[in-house]
Amino acid sequence: MSQGKTIAIAGNIGSGKSSLVEFLSQAYDIRPFYEPNDENPYLPDFYRDMKAWAFHSQLYFLSNKFRLHQELDQTAGVVVLDRTIFEDAEIFATALKQMRKFNGRDWDTYWNFYQIILNAIRPPDLMIYLRCPIRTIRRRIRLRGRAMEQDIPLSYLKRLEGLYEQWVLNYSMGEVLVLDSGRLDYIHDMVDRLDVMERVEALLPRHLKRG
Repeated sequence: MSQGKTIAIAGNIGSGKSSLVEFLSQAYDIRPFYEPNDENPYLPDFYRDMKAWAFHSQLYFLSNKFRLHQELDQTAGVVVLDRTIFEDAEIFATALKQMRKFNGRDWDTYWNFYQIILNAIRPPDLMIYLRCPIRTIRRRIRLRGRAMEQDIPLSYLKRLEGLYEQWVLNYSMGEVLVLDSGRLDYIHDMVDRLDVMERVEALLPRHLKRG
């Protein structure tokens, strides 16, 4: 098993995960791993009819994220991951269960598969949670213009936010760094950039070398 280190970026839709992955990968010359959103063949159908396609879409994400985590576990050096398998199950799938988009049989199948996966992967060494106001998230969703995201209900985004806050409060599998991605501009502002880098380096000492 590789002794590499994994930084994972967690956060709501539109909170800035991909931007932070790109920033960290360039700042430290580390390998980025992105969420396979564009590859999920069920996602457009899911956004049109969540109840009909929740199980299919979430199972696809779970199986693909499992494969991604296995690859991470075999990768040397430091890597950075855009969203984890924990969020897939404990945030997004759980939200759909609360909304009664999963029936009991499908949920049991999904959750049992997730529990098996947990025993087969290594948790990230550092989890960075991006806290971002819903108003900012909605503006970013509009600006990036992904057609399938434009009709996401406000109530759904708020539900995800509540689940994220509870999840990060209870997360205990490794170091956690919470960043205010609605306020911090680590892409364009040098002070914010250095602040983020110093906070990340403090939690992974001796493993990160600035590019």
